[in-house]
Amino acid sequence: MNMTPRTVVVGSLLILGVIVFMVVVVPYATRIQAPSDIFRSRTSQEADGRSIYIANGCVYCHSQSIRSIDWGLGAERIAQAGDYIQDKPILLGSERTGPDLSQEGGEHPDDWHMAHFINPRYTRPLSIMPAFAFLGTEDIKKLTTYAQSLGLKNSDQRVERQQFWKKEAIEAYEKGPEANVKWLHETVPEGWRNVPNPYPTTEAGLARGHKIYQDFCLGCHSPIGDGMGPAQPYVYPPPLNFTILKGRGISGGILYYQIMNGITGTAMPYFKRELESEKIWDVGNYVAVNFINQTDADTEPKGIDAAYEP
Repeated sequence: MNMTPRTVVVGSLLILGVIVFMVVVVPYATRIQAPSDIFRSRTSQEADGRSIYIANGCVYCHSQSIRSIDWGLGAERIAQAGDYIQDKPILLGSERTGPDLSQEGGEHPDDWHMAHFINPRYTRPLSIMPAFAFLGTEDIKKLTTYAQSLGLKNSDQRVERQQFWKKEAIEAYEKGPEANVKWLHETVPEGWRNVPNPYPTTEAGLARGHKIYQDFCLGCHSPIGDGMGPAQPYVYPPPLNFTILKGRGISGGILYYQIMNGITGTAMPYFKRELESEKIWDVGNYVAVNFINQTDADTEPKGIDAAYEP
């Protein structure tokens, strides 16, 4: 066959046609149109928030599709085609400059989102996400409503859980420090309450704890641990003032459990997916030594020392 201009043009068009058929026509013809088990239609407020999400380019940094190989936020459920049947366009995204948001709904209460959208550094000190304070309160509320819908029926259950525990947390906070601390401790399983911090208080350990505190905690709890960080005006109940814990039955185990698992209903998130065990113990000991002025590190009851411990 001679490679004439006609042959090149016709051949190129045929190849292009095959590609379009396989990539566009076949997937469209065989697409799943049945809703998944978590699917529900979005409310008008959620749809407005989705428009704001699209208009501000959020999809450039956040995906909305969890795969079987993922381990991070949202990985409790693998994405299914039936989750997206009403999404036009589908906002799967390809970048995870920020976390995947496909199951974001109910991970945090609404007031956490308000502080986060106004300035992400208020809740995540190392965040590179731009501030969206310019949107104004009403649009941020719509954007929050959309974020809280991500996960559909599953997110509705998580949001309901946040709302239930927020009422409990507010009631405890408004009764005063003694009742508040008692409630906070009672939400920790009894086995954890009597566990001391297994790591000895060392200069290196406190330095590691300080670094973790700067990276994750000071936006809410402030550099001096009094709960007056920049996020404080936007969240209620406000971040915990650590200094009120002294003499009120605090232990390394209580601090560990609440850092690991968060306090649902408040702006305190869980860190079990971001911080491995030693980092949680170290930041807990840093808080105990520097803000509570009371630590049980490396005290009885304890087991065999780890091989590297001094």
